Amino acid sequence: MGFLPLLRMRTSIALLRATALELAILTAHMIVYPSGLIPERRPAGPACGSPPSEPHDPQETSGFPGSPGSLGSPEPQALPTRSSQQPPAVLLHGFVDNRSVFVLLRRSLVRQGGRHVESLNYSPLTCDIRTAAELLGRHVEEICARTGRQRVDIVGHSLGGLIARYYVQRLGGDHRVRTLVTLGTPHAGTSVAPLASAHPIVRQMRPGSAVIEELRLPAPGCRTRFVSFWSDLDQIMVPLETARLEHPDLIARNVRVSGIGHLALPVHPAVAAGIREALDASGAEADASGAVSVA
Repeated sequence: MGFLPLLRMRTSIALLRATALELAILTAHMIVYPSGLIPERRPAGPACGSPPSEPHDPQETSGFPGSPGSLGSPEPQALPTRSSQQPPAVLLHGFVDNRSVFVLLRRSLVRQGGRHVESLNYSPLTCDIRTAAELLGRHVEEICARTGRQRVDIVGHSLGGLIARYYVQRLGGDHRVRTLVTLGTPHAGTSVAPLASAHPIVRQMRPGSAVIEELRLPAPGCRTRFVSFWSDLDQIMVPLETARLEHPDLIARNVRVSGIGHLALPVHPAVAAGIREALDASGAEADASGAVSVA
């Protein structure tokens, strides 16, 4: 058997495995999805500047209320007891999803890093990336005020990463966001599922949309460090390389993930380890590239 046929066969097997994993993850996620529709209640936390106390439940999070166009007033949350100098981590889900997609990643970040983590919900009725980015900015300000920290880290899956990038790059969020990690985010726009363009926010994720073109504009002096995880088997990203972040003014590192698809990015333990490494890195230095293999 020649090299090319062997390569095609291996690619087909990898794609079948990735598709089977995607279906398994989708099935499991449909079971836990209802639990993420509303923000979880959190125990009362300390006032800003007072010593942190142990949270009652490491899974507790805050989030955008389900009502469109409003953030509400999230309840105060107790902080981890470890004296970590790491900023709080904010997790932002993708299109038609909710915070339940981050159950495993959040647990990993809390247990392995001892960091303060919050998972946010934005309304499924959200129709504009710019509006969602403004709401995210308000919530980040609230988190900073409540925790007494000056900056946060953000992890955004798919659309969530695009919303966070718009906040950082176009709304001055770089003074609040130290590191932005994106997972399968269509930085250059995706052409998948043309019929889905009936939804306004999907049209904004298309190549050449006004939002995508705004993100191509110069961003001199942007202080946020970007780490973009993209998968070579992500069937939502068309073309695959659209999930790479390429911008001359941004400090960006692109990490190729081999062997899994779009839905697996926020749940796979190998990716979680890569995310922890990215968030634990100090300063603004970033390698030009990287790779994660799940095989």
